[in-house]
Amino acid sequence: MTSIFINDHIYDFDLEEALVELSDQRREVALKYKHELGQRTCAAAYLLLCEGLRKVYGITEKPLFEYGEHGKPSIVGHPDIHFNLSHCKEAAICAIGDHPVGVDVESVRRYDETLARHVMNDQEMERIMQAERPEVMFTRLWTMKEAVVKRSGRGIADDIKHVLENESGVITVESPDLRYIYSIAGFALDGK
Repeated sequence: MTSIFINDHIYDFDLEEALVELSDQRREVALKYKHELGQRTCAAAYLLLCEGLRKVYGITEKPLFEYGEHGKPSIVGHPDIHFNLSHCKEAAICAIGDHPVGVDVESVRRYDETLARHVMNDQEMERIMQAERPEVMFTRLWTMKEAVVKRSGRGIADDIKHVLENESGVITVESPDLRYIYSIAGFALDGK
């Protein structure tokens, strides 16, 4: 089973108080962000993981991360717990469960056809070009690709145009005001 935790009220918490709640490891990462927004979203994502660990697994200690070959994090001492974090200027999200999962959240921005042609295949480009709002369709497809790649732990690959071919189990959600879109990959891996 996969649980999702999201915070799209990034400015509704005190950053200084939040930084105290982070592990030393995560605080160091958050403070590397030059701007407050990056610090906030980084802290918010980690706090969502803490909330998920507490609610789903009863774990109350601050999780420490170790990293796989391509940088995918896992929780030290809990190899059976899978999670993934993402954040953008609009929201932070955490997916957590008992099987590999990937999640991506992105702000809906102005559509850039040059970028789209670089990362989308012909069928995806057709969907974008036929969409009422190309920027929304592009963001939808991009978050799906990112979620699938993050679930695998291999990072952005040379075959980014073909990541979604033969892929199932990706769920995509648009915020009601279309400020952001997120996708989660991993629900269908074990029939759940």
